[in-house]
Amino acid sequence: MKSPRASAPSSPSGQLPAGKSSTAKAMTSHSSLRIDCGAAILAVLFALVFSLLFANATRADEIDDSLAKFTTDRFADTEKGIVDLANSGLPAASNILDALAGSKLAYDPETKALYILNGDKIVSARTGEAAPADLDADTLKKVRLNNAVRRAMEAAQGSLTLMSPDPARRLASAEAVFKSRDPAALDAIDAALAKETDPRIKQAFLNARAAIVATDASADEPARLAAIEVLKTRGDRDSMSMLSSIAAAASGSVRTQALAGVKGIESKLALWNNVQNIWYGLSLGSVLLLAAIGLAITFGVMGVINMAHGEMVMLGAYTTFVVQEVMRTKFPALFDYSLLISVPLAFLVTGLVGIVIERTIIRFLYGRPLETLLATFGLSLVLQQLVRTIFGANNREVGAPSFMSGSFDLGGLAITSGRLWIIVFAMGVFATLQLVLRATPFGLRMRAVTQNRRMASAMGIDTNRVDALAFGLGSGIAGMAGVALSQIDNVSPNLGQSYIIDSFMVVVFGGVGNLWGTLVAALSLGVANKFLEPFIGAVLGKIVLLVFIILFIQKRPRGLFALKGRAVEA
Repeated sequence: MKSPRASAPSSPSGQLPAGKSSTAKAMTSHSSLRIDCGAAILAVLFALVFSLLFANATRADEIDDSLAKFTTDRFADTEKGIVDLANSGLPAASNILDALAGSKLAYDPETKALYILNGDKIVSARTGEAAPADLDADTLKKVRLNNAVRRAMEAAQGSLTLMSPDPARRLASAEAVFKSRDPAALDAIDAALAKETDPRIKQAFLNARAAIVATDASADEPARLAAIEVLKTRGDRDSMSMLSSIAAAASGSVRTQALAGVKGIESKLALWNNVQNIWYGLSLGSVLLLAAIGLAITFGVMGVINMAHGEMVMLGAYTTFVVQEVMRTKFPALFDYSLLISVPLAFLVTGLVGIVIERTIIRFLYGRPLETLLATFGLSLVLQQLVRTIFGANNREVGAPSFMSGSFDLGGLAITSGRLWIIVFAMGVFATLQLVLRATPFGLRMRAVTQNRRMASAMGIDTNRVDALAFGLGSGIAGMAGVALSQIDNVSPNLGQSYIIDSFMVVVFGGVGNLWGTLVAALSLGVANKFLEPFIGAVLGKIVLLVFIILFIQKRPRGLFALKGRAVEA
């Protein structure tokens, strides 16, 4: 029996059946296709490798050309080399520009090789490797700078740090580009804008971009107008200067918008300048309040013209110095708490000194104001000389703790942390003193003595004891004022003399013995002084205020807020 395979008909001439022939052709076709695809892939890979090698070689040549421009000793070539270097992507570009800024970039006049002078070491600017051992440093010539090169260098440094991971560097870079207005940094700014997530830094990038576009005469008018709006929104003096230069060189709507921007910024700056003067005045007023509030107590309660009050302020400042010296040498980790420790210590030291002065000198001079003035003036000289003998005549350094360092901006207002804390401290002292006078038995007795000494004595109040404690309280507050003043003035034996006259002016103007009057007078005189200074100067401003107070006292001898007290009864 034959199998089915044996009975199958055979093709003529030994050829394969039609179905198998089609399969073979398909296999042959697929094989050819695989060969063609493989060849294509190899060709593409070869082309990519070739292009990368060629691109690297080209890029290396471009970098060499950029570095070579630093060796021609021509400012124009150096400026072009800076721009090319910033766009080259060379990792060492930032180091090269830093070396150029520090006059540490030099070249060999013969080989035209560029080097960085790093102290005693000389390294290749391109690779950072050490220079050849046979290189003579005396033959190297430094790359020269002029103003145009410096501007190009600052702009290039700004462009290189636009993408820095450090936010502070990015912000500083954006400000550098804003000031340089280098069109070459525009692409870098756009790239940085696309990646920036910090709103503050992003706004700085937008400002930098606006500065470039607005000052570019070749830019489209709509783009320049939009950039001018951004500069108007920024609204500082740099923006106003930029818009002024644009208005001088441009025409049409660009010039119109730039002039409108200048006027708007001028109005805005004038407003902020007045606000800044008010802030400075409040700051000065808080200092005057601290210096005068203790004098308001002694002068108001006792009628004593205490010319040694400034020396109580000085003793408080030296107490702060002693505390900080102990902290520096014994407990450096507690330095930031030195002022907090100094405040109660200064109050105790100067308060005790005040009580001793009242018990040994002042108590024998009541009712004799001229002799009191002369005695306390002599005492102030004695205290100054005593401090000179102990601490020397030179100024002493009193450091600021970390929380009182630095500053910040609030709109167009610049606020220093130290001044802000002094204002807070002055208001705290004022509020505490008001609480003591109104909510304690001692405060009640002292107010009774202030209003009617004879009646208070008849009611059984020991007026001598009240006098001593009141003088000690006023002196202690002056010592606390010295702690604050040590942060803004020189700590020296003459520190108190700078504030004694101003303190009397504040007390007399506000009303003798009235703390609210002292507060209003201190802040008013501080603000008025700061508004007068720009027009007539600091010295003439104080003279004008003194004349005003003299004329004011002629009409209101008891000040703004008068209290009935011992001086009035006399």
